[in-house]
Amino acid sequence: MKYSIVLPLLATTVLAAPLEARQATCKVPTTFPTTANSKLPNPFKFFDGTDVKTKADFECKNKEVSAALQAQELGTFPPKPSTFSATYSGGTLSFTAGEGGKSISFSVSIKGNTGSNVPAIIAYGAASIPVPAGVATITFNNDQMGQQQGGSSRGKGKFYDLYGSGHSAGALTAWAWGVDRIIDAVEATTGHNIDPTRIGVTGCSRNGKGAFVAAAFVPRIALGLPQESGAGGAACWRISDSEKAKGKNIQTSSQIVGENVWFSPLFNAFSTKANTLSTDHHQLAGLIAPRGLLVIENEIDWLGPVSTTACMKVGRLIYKALGVPDNMGLTGAGNHNHCSFPSNQQSDLTAYINKFLLNKDSSTAGIEKGPSADVSSYIDWTAPTLT
Repeated sequence: MKYSIVLPLLATTVLAAPLEARQATCKVPTTFPTTANSKLPNPFKFFDGTDVKTKADFECKNKEVSAALQAQELGTFPPKPSTFSATYSGGTLSFTAGEGGKSISFSVSIKGNTGSNVPAIIAYGAASIPVPAGVATITFNNDQMGQQQGGSSRGKGKFYDLYGSGHSAGALTAWAWGVDRIIDAVEATTGHNIDPTRIGVTGCSRNGKGAFVAAAFVPRIALGLPQESGAGGAACWRISDSEKAKGKNIQTSSQIVGENVWFSPLFNAFSTKANTLSTDHHQLAGLIAPRGLLVIENEIDWLGPVSTTACMKVGRLIYKALGVPDNMGLTGAGNHNHCSFPSNQQSDLTAYINKFLLNKDSSTAGIEKGPSADVSSYIDWTAPTLT
């Protein structure tokens, strides 16, 4: 069964012409290079070799990146379904979505939504970061949308009830589609007091991977807060492989495909040769640019602290090229349990929530914390200043 690649739009405010009109002129390939390259792919060069010189060029490049990620790693991200309706009552937001004669219903709970035009954070499973007063929490049962109980979970969950068990999307993509529909439901209903222009997304560990992909694929997300996402999230596949070769106990692509169904079956072909992927996860961060992104990591070997730090430092080069280096930060900390939140990351989190969700004058300058990582050893290109 074949699926068309559906491309989430890149939100931006840096150019006056409508984004849709600019992106309509982009020429996005349907096949992608698989040439082995141990260095991280150049986010400022189109697959045909043409240089990315302007912010408009970068929007087109991100369409290529999104298409390649869907084709090689994550599976197709479907658009809003043909039929959609939503209701809100008593803290429960519900929607019904229909496609091709099938329909599903899904609900999320909302708490802390007192006042008017309240920002909100969509939390995968439950929030493992402290959500401050003045920010609502939308609890998303992502396991119900796409199951993740090992290989037998493939094609199970509400998403697959609608699109079929053979759909190319892995669970991460199914969850991101669910986040997109939650925002549709927020926009379609009243009484919840949520401002749909100020929504963040978070999750930890496997759910951190999901939150990262959702922030990349859903341009209405104002702030991504992936926590301890490691491999498949903030880590770059190529750097993780190099760390594994050095003897580190680190999760890599070859391990992750056998553990669970987070990725598309399409990724299996690359699991032992991640260096042939057209993209890597510094470009997952690039899909979020110039929107807010704070990557929260833990210095546990399995999560790949060198890989996440180096990968996200390279991601910040993309933000810098766009003229907004401080819209993305990296805060890593050790000596704490997985998915607990240490106090020494609180000020970084507060700064990003204040700036991107609470509309406060808050500095996010220079937040780049993690173990020593020599970025120059992983790239063979220089980031331009995009005009």
